[in-house]
Amino acid sequence: MNLGAAEEESAQEIHLPADINWEMLDKSKFFVLGAALFSGVSGALYPAVLMKTRQQVCHSQGSCIRTAFTLVRHEGLRGLYRGFGTSLMGTIPARALYMTALEVTKSNVGSAAVSLGLTEAKAAAVANAVGGLSAAMAAQLVWTPVDVVSQRLMVQGSAGLVNASRCNYVNGFDAFRKIVRADGPKGLYRGFGISILTYAPSNAVWWASYSVAQRMVWGGIGCYVCKKDEESGNNSTTMKPDSKTIMAVQGVSAAIAGSVSALITMPLDTIKTRLQVLDGEDSSNNGKRGPSIGQTVRNLVREGGWTACYRGLGPRCASMSMSATTMITTYEFLKRLSAKNHDGFYSKS
Repeated sequence: MNLGAAEEESAQEIHLPADINWEMLDKSKFFVLGAALFSGVSGALYPAVLMKTRQQVCHSQGSCIRTAFTLVRHEGLRGLYRGFGTSLMGTIPARALYMTALEVTKSNVGSAAVSLGLTEAKAAAVANAVGGLSAAMAAQLVWTPVDVVSQRLMVQGSAGLVNASRCNYVNGFDAFRKIVRADGPKGLYRGFGISILTYAPSNAVWWASYSVAQRMVWGGIGCYVCKKDEESGNNSTTMKPDSKTIMAVQGVSAAIAGSVSALITMPLDTIKTRLQVLDGEDSSNNGKRGPSIGQTVRNLVREGGWTACYRGLGPRCASMSMSATTMITTYEFLKRLSAKNHDGFYSKS
């Protein structure tokens, strides 16, 4: 099933590399190369994630640039990577679980949708949405504990935090030990429910939006080329884009999908971050009770109205758009590197 096909209504016939499904992949190469490539992507985007997290747990909203300069002035450039080691250790197994669930689900749901009579465009959108949903739910089993630990390290030492944890952590292992000692294993899964409510719809929206955006962009390119051909008197109705054009379209589509997903799910992400990072109002008495969802929402609204739920939106949109663009181009490149057979992966739409 070719997820990068042009809109069916377009008169332009575009030849694109066909989508590589789960059965076509060399699994060992896929996971080894994936771990290396996505570790690099995570390192490049980590400072934006850290800035977003700090803004979400502060009393007042400041500019991202000012927050970054203040952080670098007091902690140096290393401050931008506080908690990165812990995050990276968890990202590798979580990403492997994510990619497996995504590809298996997309392949099965896509085939089932086509057999039920859906058009290729609708089947692609449904397969992407369900694949993103299942992948996010599976990966949260690993990502939630990693988020809890790494986010505690991200905000440690930051001024102006709301009811921040009073513990000082030496590193990720120390944070893990102290969280388990204070709250038990359930402390590592604080905010797990709302993480599912945040990331599962976010991934479903992202993958579905990506599928739709990619078709719209290819359709627009097809219409543009047709118009140019008519003006020049060229009756050619075929186009075979090169690899740079394909990557550019994938990147633009991913950025659009990332922005849409970030805007829709931002309030849930802010609440999730606060649940995982901050202590409850009565935590000083027993050290075990974290804030409830209702209490977190009330605190946010009290601090800055409903717009407080969108604190860190700029860094999150930037992070998700950059991450989506980098991730999807890396991911498509990874799939082609990991394909068992590099021949015959072209189709026309």
